[in-house]
Amino acid sequence: MARARDAVVTSQTTHVLPLEFGRRYPVLKRGDGVWVEDESGRRYLDAMSGGSMAATLGHGRKDIIAAARAQAEKLAYVHNERLTNPAQERLAEELVAVAPEGFTRARFVTGGAEANEMALQLARRYHVDRGESKRWQVISPAQAYHGPTMATLALTGRPGLKRPLEVYMSDHLHIPPSTWRFDPSGEEALKALDRALEAAGPETVSAYFCEPISAAALPAYTPPKRFWEGLAERREKHGFLICFDEIVTGIGRTGHWFAAETLPLVPDIIATAKGLGAGYAAIGAVLCRQHVYDAIAKGSRRFTLGHTWDGAPLSCAVGLAVVDVLKKEGLVEHVKQRGQRLRDELAAALKDVPFVHEVRGHGYLLGIEYVDPRDHKSFLPPELRTAGRVDDVAFEHGLITYSTMPTRDGFAGDQTLFAPPFTSTDAELAEMVERYAGALQQVAKELESKLEARPVA
Repeated sequence: MARARDAVVTSQTTHVLPLEFGRRYPVLKRGDGVWVEDESGRRYLDAMSGGSMAATLGHGRKDIIAAARAQAEKLAYVHNERLTNPAQERLAEELVAVAPEGFTRARFVTGGAEANEMALQLARRYHVDRGESKRWQVISPAQAYHGPTMATLALTGRPGLKRPLEVYMSDHLHIPPSTWRFDPSGEEALKALDRALEAAGPETVSAYFCEPISAAALPAYTPPKRFWEGLAERREKHGFLICFDEIVTGIGRTGHWFAAETLPLVPDIIATAKGLGAGYAAIGAVLCRQHVYDAIAKGSRRFTLGHTWDGAPLSCAVGLAVVDVLKKEGLVEHVKQRGQRLRDELAAALKDVPFVHEVRGHGYLLGIEYVDPRDHKSFLPPELRTAGRVDDVAFEHGLITYSTMPTRDGFAGDQTLFAPPFTSTDAELAEMVERYAGALQQVAKELESKLEARPVA
């Protein structure tokens, strides 16, 4: 079994049940700002904010650690079913103050999947308390990821993620994404939405559930304006709610407190997590507009389902410290302004890499999409594992990235996320870009020989 100072562990050398049994897991022991260090003493630039876009303020911030310590010394935990605490009350006030217009209530959870699942429950409670108990079905984009619980896995149309667990999941409906390859105008997605509504029966649909800007599923992608306008029209006509998964995009990642601010509609419910704890505590939140609250207040007057650590003083104190840092240091506006230049710098550095199709960006959420360099359009052959190779080579260059492989539904190919901490300096961002470009240039050379004998897809 692995020793305490092993730099890498495998499934054969650890008592941990790993996510992927064939993967080698580097052991990281320390973090400072945008740098992390492994057991051998080698340092890496963290271009993925802890690997999952959660560590938005970097590693080792003494002010947030001090806030957690101070709260733990006073009161670390009480359950929120019959008790509340000052940190929870204050954090709810802070969040509704920065949320889009009309959001008046917040409920705290432990993480992203729980937030998304609670958003589903809240939408269902809203309809039942209004006397529309037939409404339960959800429509969502097929190319999506909302979490690993049974309820959140049911929200994706990706068969590779759901098998063999479909037997436990609700049978929701999905529509194709309106990407440049399949539907650049958004009109086809709206037609698919109409077909889904008709198939379900509009009176049975509880919510349309999506990310305003995608993260892992389609990095930094958002549908065209026409789709959002059409979605708002159909909500008005058919009476379903719009739920936004802002687990990644909320709390500053896109250069706004919530990505919903940038769209021509206002959702009814928002779920958020990652950036709320900035990697220092497990915390998420569900926010709703006043009319959602009013329906429950006039109906059952109960929404009691929850988890042990929901709204706990310690996690809420960390959330308060994070919000305070974002405000005092002007980091949300900084991400908005600097993110535009970062996207341009990435695009310039990658312009001569033949398999890069485009660099998309919203704040510090950027996506790089890869294509077959022979026709500049087709997906790369999935058996080449190009995205996985990008991550491996980037790590060899001392850079932590996160890439996604082609999906079985045929809607997405190889892509990479680039999501650095908000506190990265210009010099650190420049070095991230340089190391990433070097990794892609190496992968491009490897691809040349691999593609020679293969027909274009």
